[in-house]
Amino acid sequence: MKTPIYDFVKSYAASGVSRFHMPGHKGNGPLGCEMLDITEIKGADVLCEAEGIIGESEDNASRLFGTAHTFYSTEGSTLAIKAMLAIVCAGKERPLILAARNAHKAFLCAAALLDLDIEWIYPEDFLHITSCQITPSALDKAIKNASRAPSAVYITSPDYLGQTADVAALASVSHAHSLPLLVDNAHGAYLAFESPSSHPIVQGADMCCDSAHKTLPVLTGGAYLHISKNADPEYLTRARDAMALFSSTSPSYLVLQSLDLCNTYLEKDFADELKLCSARVKATKEKICSLGFTLLDSEPLKIVVNAAASGYTGDELADILREHGVECEFADGEFLVLMASPKNTEADFERLERAFENIAPKAALPHSRDTLCRAEQKMSVRDAVLSSKELIDVKLSSGRICAELAISCPPAVPVAVCGEVITEDTVALLQKYGVEKIKVVK
Repeated sequence: MKTPIYDFVKSYAASGVSRFHMPGHKGNGPLGCEMLDITEIKGADVLCEAEGIIGESEDNASRLFGTAHTFYSTEGSTLAIKAMLAIVCAGKERPLILAARNAHKAFLCAAALLDLDIEWIYPEDFLHITSCQITPSALDKAIKNASRAPSAVYITSPDYLGQTADVAALASVSHAHSLPLLVDNAHGAYLAFESPSSHPIVQGADMCCDSAHKTLPVLTGGAYLHISKNADPEYLTRARDAMALFSSTSPSYLVLQSLDLCNTYLEKDFADELKLCSARVKATKEKICSLGFTLLDSEPLKIVVNAAASGYTGDELADILREHGVECEFADGEFLVLMASPKNTEADFERLERAFENIAPKAALPHSRDTLCRAEQKMSVRDAVLSSKELIDVKLSSGRICAELAISCPPAVPVAVCGEVITEDTVALLQKYGVEKIKVVK
């Protein structure tokens, strides 16, 4: 498979041409990568049009993922999420999206920018703010009970705790109601290369986003917007403009090159390496369990430790692992999340296992399952985001209307949603996740 973006930039860097164009480093600088960092010069194509080398590279990715087309993003899945929603909402007045409650803050930002309404689908069993397991029957009920005809169904799978949805079943329900299914698959780009594939597009999603940089050897910010061959043909027509609507006109060519080079890796070696890595992760999970720790069932490349069940907070375990030279992906008061990829070495896994061998499980911490109650939507997301605000103590916020997306990244799943009335349960959950101040509508 050709690597047209990388080949062009490499050739340009070797040419020794005098750079009287952006960026200002002119190919020289302390990082060492500046020579390969260019802008949209002649021959380099233009990401928002992609009719040359970028278009050729995207075509390569499309073949690998089996899509009608795969569009590159150098601004993460955040850009692709906004584009997906813009695509399905085009031409509709006050569109409504049915969404699982664990949506990333990028989804809320899109709702504010596009002035769309949301009706949340809540899980029957609330595990964690990042997790929202929706059954097909619950989705069917939500669609039938929606206040008006929705424009799409939106879910997140896999989530931060490695929980995966039954995308095929949810797609079947959505399509039975003539609704497209959109999937935030930011954590699951690699799923397309399992055998058999469990990627959302293969499972029936109409569109999904992948953060390539999360699980593939791609620079931070590299992502995909995938459109299914079975999706409404209009989605392809609208997609490039939708991506351009929200994106920078200065895409990173370093990120584009990494997406381009990743295609050859995916084509040649990745499936075999993924199989070996998944087996190694499974062995590590079994080792950690044998030491007395409780793990959640999760997707193949995540190790999710229920730290509280073993007498620790996730943050405490993260600190101990850090002392042993291991850095985790996410930790909070209850869970510890570790993400692996085929680029982790055998030494990495051995170090992780040795670290857990030096931690003695204790009696489980007292735990009462959190609740995430349905809150009253007093204002639209857009109106709340653009309102006059005041910053107050979270403890004094009950009864006020939320005016910000109140949680940091990771995991970037808001506890309180803009425009909703904050309840006492919401206050308790905000405090659990370390939010001390919150912006509310004046």
